[in-house]
Amino acid sequence: MTSFAPDSIVLNRKLPLWYQVSQSLRASILGRSPRDPLRLPTEEQLAGHYGVSVLTMRQALKELEDEGLITRHRRRGTFIEPHARRGAPVRLLGSVDAIVAQQSGMKAELLDHGTTPVPSELGEYFPGLPEVATYHRLRCDEKTGEPTNHARNHVRPELAARIDPDDLARWPMTKVLRDVVGMDISRITDTVEARLADPETARLLEVPLLSPILHYTGITYDGSGRVLDVAVIHYRGDRFSFTVTLDAT
Repeated sequence: MTSFAPDSIVLNRKLPLWYQVSQSLRASILGRSPRDPLRLPTEEQLAGHYGVSVLTMRQALKELEDEGLITRHRRRGTFIEPHARRGAPVRLLGSVDAIVAQQSGMKAELLDHGTTPVPSELGEYFPGLPEVATYHRLRCDEKTGEPTNHARNHVRPELAARIDPDDLARWPMTKVLRDVVGMDISRITDTVEARLADPETARLLEVPLLSPILHYTGITYDGSGRVLDVAVIHYRGDRFSFTVTLDAT
């Protein structure tokens, strides 16, 4: 049986190899022709194709298996799932510095801040806490003054005493937590989905009610796995896009 032939890739040593290989293979699988074979080459053949170790290749394949794009059968081989869901989430990796850079560059106005009960939809991130410190900001394009997004950061209350609200007019919360408060940020999990503008968002972003927006949730963890901050941001769908840039050097 002829095996599926994935595209080639030039690996960047600054990012995990298994991640780059899994995303390259993922793109090849989702972009394949219906006439292409479903069977993948062996782990050894794929490792040779990408120039990585078999262990790295095995980790990359597990990522795709967990996503439901492939199935692995002992002694039979690895096969593409022909009806795999194309809208499955993609994991994006980057540094905290990259995230700070992405969040910077917009004029921010602190609309309000204070202590509020933990929102019911965020209870899983703050177990045992009745309240969180909440900061609500409106960001605008520095050149045009046009509103681009409004954000609510929900922060552990013991950190609030060390946060100067004036800093949030200049810097993103990630930078304030790391560089001013001195927290050890180990990872940030981002989720973006399409929604319709509610009355508050429509008013703040100056868009029609129920127009498309991008709803972003960012969860910031410290080294022990404790959640420090949950950011909920609404972006104008007609003025904002998310771009992932991979360094090819």
